[in-house]
Amino acid sequence: MSFSHLQIFSSSLFLKVFFSSRHEPPVLAGDISILKNEVDVVTICKPASVPVHPCGQYRKNTVVGILQAEHGLTPLFPVHRLDRLVSGLLIFAKNADRAECFRQQIEAGLLQKEYVAKVVGVFPDGEQTVDANVNFNAREGRSTVEISGGAGEEPNGKQALTRFQRICTDGTHSIVLCKPVTGRTHQIRVHLKQAGYPIANDELYLSGNFCPRSTKGTNASKKIAPSDPDSSAADHGSKDAGTDVEFDIDPMCTNCPNLAPVGYDRDEEGLWLHCVRYTGPDWSYECPYPDWAFLGSVSTKKMKS
Repeated sequence: MSFSHLQIFSSSLFLKVFFSSRHEPPVLAGDISILKNEVDVVTICKPASVPVHPCGQYRKNTVVGILQAEHGLTPLFPVHRLDRLVSGLLIFAKNADRAECFRQQIEAGLLQKEYVAKVVGVFPDGEQTVDANVNFNAREGRSTVEISGGAGEEPNGKQALTRFQRICTDGTHSIVLCKPVTGRTHQIRVHLKQAGYPIANDELYLSGNFCPRSTKGTNASKKIAPSDPDSSAADHGSKDAGTDVEFDIDPMCTNCPNLAPVGYDRDEEGLWLHCVRYTGPDWSYECPYPDWAFLGSVSTKKMKS
C-alpha cells in the first residue's frame, strides 16, 4: 500500500506530509465467526494466525480490526487474549463497565478456562497435573519450565499450574482437555512438553531445533510464493511463475526492503491448541471444537462430554 508525497501551500505556510507504505504480515484465510452477540458481550471463534489486537507489525489484520471493519463492532474490550497461532473462543465486553466486571472476576480467580490440544503419543488416562514455574524469554519468544535446583533454592519464573485430562487417542495422537489454573505465556504448550506430550505441530516446543524469532525473517534471499495463502505477501518485487500477482516496492519509501516480515514463517500453520470454554460465577461461553480435534474413532458426543 503506497501513498505519494502531499504538499500543501497556504500563503507563507508550507506543509509537506510524507505517507509511507504500510507493512503488515498476511494471516491465514479464515472467517471470524460471531458466536453470541449480546447487549454488552460478544463472543467469537478466533481463527489461528490472527492476533487479537494491533501489535507489532499487525494493524488491520487483527480480530479487533476485522470486527470493526466487517461488522461495525466498536468499541470492544478484550476480556482475555489468545496467542496469535491459537484458535478458539474470545470474549469481548462492549463497554467499560462490563469489562471492569470481568476484570474483577479474573483477579478474584473466579474464571475457569478450558482448551483442547492434539498431542504426540498416548496421553495417560486420568487427570494429570503439571505444577511447575514458567519463565518467558521475550527476546527468544518462548517459555521454559523452571525446576528448583534443590537445597531450598527457589526456581525462576512465575508459578504455573495446569490440569490435563485425556479425551481420546488413536494410538498416535491424543486429544487432551487442558485446564490452566494460572495464565502464563505459553503455559499449556510448555507444560505439555514438560509432561512428555508436546502439541503435535508445535515447532517451538516439539524438538530441540529452535531458531530464535529475532533471527527469523531477516534473510533477503528468502523467497515467499505470493500464491501461497500461508506465505508472506511482503516479498516485494518478486513474481511467482504460477501466479499473475506481482508485488512492487514504493521507490519513495525507505521502509520497503525486499524482506519477509520479521518473525513470519512461510510454513506457519495454526497450532493444534483451541480454546473451547470460559466459565464465570454466573455465565459460561463455549466455542465449537475444531476439525483436527475429531480423531477417526471419536464420536461428537464423547468430545463434548
